Amino acid sequence: MRGHQPGDTGANGNLPLELDGFVGRQAELRDLARALDSSRLVTVTGPGGIGKSRLAARVTGGRCAPPDGTWRVELTAVRDPEFVDHAVVESLGLTDHTTRPPRETLLAHLAGRRLLLVLDGFEHLVDPCADLVVELLERVPGLSVLAVGRRPLAVSGEQLLALGPLAEDEAVELFRERAGRRGVPVADDPHVRELCRRLDGIPLAVELAAGRLGALSPDQLLERLDDRFRLLAGGGRDALPRHRTLRTAIGWSHELCTPEERLLWSRLSVFAGRFDLEAAEYVCSGGGLHHDDVLDVLSALLAQSVVAREETATGVRYRMLDTVRAYGAEWLEATGDAVRLRRRHRDWYVGLATWCELDWFSPRQNEVAARIEAELPNLRCALEHCLTEPDGMELARHLAGSLWFCWVGCGRLSEGRHWLERSLEPEPHGEPGAHGEPGAHGEPGTHSEPGTHHREPEPRVELEAHREPQPHGLPEPGSGSEHARLKALWVLGYVAILQGDTVPALAALQRCREEAERAADPTAVAYAEHRTGCLALVSDDMPRAETLLRSALARYEEIGELNSNVLMGQVELAMARAFLGDLPGAIRLCEEVRRVCEDHGERWARSYALYVLAYAAWSEGDTARARALLTDCLSCAHAFHDLLGSVLSIELLALVTVAQGDPAEAAVLQGAAAALWPSVGLPLFGSAYYNAPHELCEAKARQRLGDGRYEECVRQGRALGRETAVARALGRARPHAGLPAPRGPVRPTHQTLGTHEPAASPTRKGGETAG
Repeated sequence: MRGHQPGDTGANGNLPLELDGFVGRQAELRDLARALDSSRLVTVTGPGGIGKSRLAARVTGGRCAPPDGTWRVELTAVRDPEFVDHAVVESLGLTDHTTRPPRETLLAHLAGRRLLLVLDGFEHLVDPCADLVVELLERVPGLSVLAVGRRPLAVSGEQLLALGPLAEDEAVELFRERAGRRGVPVADDPHVRELCRRLDGIPLAVELAAGRLGALSPDQLLERLDDRFRLLAGGGRDALPRHRTLRTAIGWSHELCTPEERLLWSRLSVFAGRFDLEAAEYVCSGGGLHHDDVLDVLSALLAQSVVAREETATGVRYRMLDTVRAYGAEWLEATGDAVRLRRRHRDWYVGLATWCELDWFSPRQNEVAARIEAELPNLRCALEHCLTEPDGMELARHLAGSLWFCWVGCGRLSEGRHWLERSLEPEPHGEPGAHGEPGAHGEPGTHSEPGTHHREPEPRVELEAHREPQPHGLPEPGSGSEHARLKALWVLGYVAILQGDTVPALAALQRCREEAERAADPTAVAYAEHRTGCLALVSDDMPRAETLLRSALARYEEIGELNSNVLMGQVELAMARAFLGDLPGAIRLCEEVRRVCEDHGERWARSYALYVLAYAAWSEGDTARARALLTDCLSCAHAFHDLLGSVLSIELLALVTVAQGDPAEAAVLQGAAAALWPSVGLPLFGSAYYNAPHELCEAKARQRLGDGRYEECVRQGRALGRETAVARALGRARPHAGLPAPRGPVRPTHQTLGTHEPAASPTRKGGETAG
C-alpha cells in the first residue's frame, strides 16, 4: 500500500474503504486519535462487521499524516505466517532482488523515517504480526503502528481500543443514510428502531439490511429477521470479501477458532443476555470440554472479540452479540447437543432462583434483587424451556413460585402472573405435576460472588452416564409436584390481589386451600389463609382480615416459618388494627417487625413496617417523624424497584406535606402518584380506608389553593417521570409549619367493597423458601 495524505483512502492492490457517509462514532474517533498521539502501538479490536477498519481509515484519513505517510497493509488474504513480512514489503511498494530476508529489506527502508503503519485483518496471524511489530518498534523510533483485528497482539506497550456496537440513534442514522443512497426514504419510526436494536447496532448488519430496502419495507425486514444470515447477504462490490454477508463476516471469526473455542462458542449460545463465569463453567462443561478448561477457552474467545467482558453491579459478566449468538446456535444444533445444553442451562437457573429465594431473607437482599434483575433474560429462557419441554410443568411451577420475591418485591407483577398462569395450565399428558424424566435437574453447590461469603449455586459438572445431577433443595423427579403446584397457586393469588383482580385471586387461593387440606400440607394452608386475609384487607373487610391474618400467623409459628412473608403478615395485621383505630397495637406489631428485620438484615418488609409507623405518626400529629419514616421507606422501596411501596409512600408523603403547610407541593406529589398507579394496579386498591388520607389531602390542598391552582399542580406532578418524582419526594425533607395533622385515625368517608388492590403493606415473603 502506498502512503497517503489526509482523506486519501486508496490502497495498492487492496479494495478502498468507503468513507463518504461515515456515520456516528464521534467519541470513538476522538479516543482513537488521542491514543495514537500518546502511544506508538494502538490496537482496535471488536467482532466482525463492527466497523474497525472503517474507523481506523477515518481517523488516519482525517488527521495530519506523519512526514513519510500512512501505509495500510491488508492481511486478510495472507494465509502463510511466513509471508507476513513479504506482504508488508509488497504493500510498501518495495522492490528487492537480493537474497536478503524481507524483514531486513523492510528495516533498511524504514530506518530514519517517520510513518504510521496500519495492519488490518491480522487476527489469524497474531504471532508473526506480534513478532514483526515488536522488532519494528524497537529498531525504527519514528514508526507507529495501528493494528486492526478481532483480538489483541498482546505485546508490551500495546494500547487497546475495544469497539462496540453503534448507539441506537447512530444505528438508525446509518440505516436511514444508507437507505437514502438507494433512493428509499425511511422515517425514524418504531419499526426502524426495533430493526436496528435486533441487529445489535452492528454497522455491517445495518448496512446489509438497508440494502434489502429495494424489495422489503423495514417492518417486513423485521418479520424476516429470525433468518438473519440468509436475509442479510449481499453488500456492495467495494466491500471486503469477508464482509459481503453477515454469515461470512462472523464465519471468518469462527474459522480462526480452535475446536475447543468453537465448541464453547456454540454452547454459550444457550445463554440469553449476560452470564457469569460460574454459569458458563457448569452449563458448558462436559462432552469434550473439561470444567477446568472453560476459563482458558473463554479467555481466548474474549481475546478474539467473540465474547465481551463487562463490569456490572453484580460483578464481572460476559455477553455475546445476538448475531454472534445466533451463529453459535446454528452450530450447536448441528452438533446434536442442543437439548442437553438447554437442560443444563435450565437447571443452573432453577438452582440460582432457589438460592436467591433463600437469600432474600438476609442482609444480602439488595444483592439478590440486583442479581435477579441481571439474570432475568436467562430466567425467562429457563421458564420458557420448562414450559415447552415434555413433562416440564413441575419445574416451571417450582421456578415461577420461587421467584415470588421478584414478581412482588421487585415490581414485576404482570410478568409474574404471566409465568404463573402458564405454569398452572393443564398438562397435555399425565397427571398435573407429573415429572417422568430422570435427570431433569442440575445441582447447585457453593461459590462466592466478589466481596461476599455466602452460598450460591455451583453445580457439579461431572457427567453421569444416564442422568444429570440433582440440585440441592429441589425435589427429585416425580416428588414434590403437589407442593410446587400449591405454591404456584398461592403466589398467583397474591399477585392477582396486588393487581386488584379480586375474583381470580380468590379462586386461586380457595383452590390452594382446599387442595392443601386434602394433601395435609400445613405450609400451603398457612400461605393460602394469609393471602386471603390480605384480600380481605384491601377489600375493606377489616374484622375478617384480622381473623385470617392472626390465624395465618399462628400457623406460621406452629410450623416454625419465619421469613419476609411472615413479617409482612404482621405488617398487614398492623395496618388492619390501625384502620380500626388501634394505633398502639399497630405500633407494637410494626416495632417488633422492625426489630426482627434489623436483626436479620431484612430491608424490604422493614420498609412496609415503616409505612405503617409513619401512618400512625401522622395520625398522632407527629408529621416530622412521619416524614422521616416515609423518606426511609421510599428510599428502600425505590431501590428494590417496588412500585407499590414507592407510590404508597408518595401518597402518604403528600398528606404529610399538606399538613406541614405546603399544599402546592402536596398536589404535585398527588399528581406524581396518580401517574404511577396505572403501572401498579387499581389506585389505592379501590379501598375506602386507603383512599381516605388521599381524599383528606386533596380537600385540604384544594381549600388552600383553589381548584384551578390545585389541578395545575396535579398536572405538573403527572408530568414527572418516576425517577424525578421519587427524587422530588425524597428532597422534601425540611419540616413546614402550617396546618395541624388530625388527631386519631382517619375514618373512611364511604365504604367501598368489591374488587380492590394490594394491601397498604403488600405481603412479601422471603428468607427461608416461602411455602
